Amino acid sequence: MARDRKPSRHRAGVIAASVAALTLGGTALTELPASAASPPKGHDVSSHQKNVDWPKAKAKGATFVYVKATESTTYRNPYFDQQYNGSRNAGLVRGAYHFALPDKSSGRTQAAYFVRNGGSWTSDGRTLPPALDIEYNPYDGKHKCYGLSKAKMVAWIWSFSDEVKRLTGRRPVIYTTTHWWNTCTGGSSAFASSHALWIARHNSAEAGSLPAGWSFWTFWQYDNSGSLPGDQNLFNGSASRLKSFARGY
Repeated sequence: MARDRKPSRHRAGVIAASVAALTLGGTALTELPASAASPPKGHDVSSHQKNVDWPKAKAKGATFVYVKATESTTYRNPYFDQQYNGSRNAGLVRGAYHFALPDKSSGRTQAAYFVRNGGSWTSDGRTLPPALDIEYNPYDGKHKCYGLSKAKMVAWIWSFSDEVKRLTGRRPVIYTTTHWWNTCTGGSSAFASSHALWIARHNSAEAGSLPAGWSFWTFWQYDNSGSLPGDQNLFNGSASRLKSFARGY
């Protein structure tokens, strides 16, 4: 998701299959859709999408969006203001995400940079909690886990989460893949009880197995192209539950 890459061709039929596959339970952070045929649809964007036509995105069914704000402590999305404020003005529930580079600085340092540059939160029902995008190192294939041991990676994520919580009052949503989580954290189950999961699994009829501890997902990124700008996502709950989740209830 994070490196402002060009999306691949969308596979026909994935949305319909994805909707039919919403069968995971859990009510602590979310709830199952009132109608499995119509879960809230959303997307996530970065600088690759540039200035987004938000009324058009809403007309195509977008109800929420995550906007890339920052990466490490040296990058801020130059289109962030248009994307973050424009989506809200169009009536979408929106939030900001940070792309982690754990080999560059501490979790606390990156969290502080993120919150200063767009990753804040307010309980207005229209602002999603901050999100941490943590995945394989896109810049160094030989150090996919950024050169950190499993224990140090877990500690890094906690450091980021604790600082976001201190600064905003919310724990970050964690965006990841099950494969990355198992490989780079050793399958830690320590975050599941307090962090909502944003699972990435593309071109599949279901979200598949989840990282340790999580019995359900809150967001599912099911493809990296489609009818909405950027990556395609679903929320595992009703439209009213989405707003409650945004408020922190």
